[in-house]
Amino acid sequence: MAKKRSKRYRLAAEKIEKNRTYSLPEALELLQKMPKARFDESIDVAFHLGVDPKQSDQMVRGTVSLPHGSGKSMKIAVFAKGSAAESAKEAGADYVGYEDLIKKVQEGFTDFDVAIATPDAMQEVRKLGKILGPRGLMPNPRTGTVTEDVVGAIKEFRKGKVEFKVDKTANLHVVAGKASFPNEALGDNIKAIVEAVAKAKPHSSKGKYFQSMAISLSQSPSIHVDPSSVVK
Repeated sequence: MAKKRSKRYRLAAEKIEKNRTYSLPEALELLQKMPKARFDESIDVAFHLGVDPKQSDQMVRGTVSLPHGSGKSMKIAVFAKGSAAESAKEAGADYVGYEDLIKKVQEGFTDFDVAIATPDAMQEVRKLGKILGPRGLMPNPRTGTVTEDVVGAIKEFRKGKVEFKVDKTANLHVVAGKASFPNEALGDNIKAIVEAVAKAKPHSSKGKYFQSMAISLSQSPSIHVDPSSVVK
């Protein structure tokens, strides 16, 4: 049974030419013309990549520092003890702990957007893999979330650093900002995202890497974008 769409969604869909791939500037202009929501919607960038995520050497994962930030208030959890935990608290982490925080997560708590851990804490944090892994929250050295410099990591994520990870169907989603951002700022953020995802291409991946790319508002249809219009 077809999903019933709202009137606003249908009006937005009417503005998109079927089977057309837009340049990034065209797509951003089109988003501005769509019916507005009652809240500041996020801008989502979605890719379908030419990789096989079932193969460990074709996992696409990394971080990107958005030049103009994501516009999202990040909740940060830090797994640390001793002086590192105290430093994390002083740096403004939302949740800081070690055994107590691990137990809380084991009981179902995942109300945070980023998890950072010191290397010595990872021996215990690894036990949370089945909980944090599927949510894309597991600390990882490749994304800078396993580090001795917890203060530096907190500051980077507060300024607009975001993580990305391909899912099991080879799709990847990244928040690029808010609908209230100027198009120039959104364009800069999306360019940074495309460059970061391109840089993360596995060496074992063959053929066309960017199978498709699209941008959308939180509650709008997707607009297909030509990646070559973003970066050459």
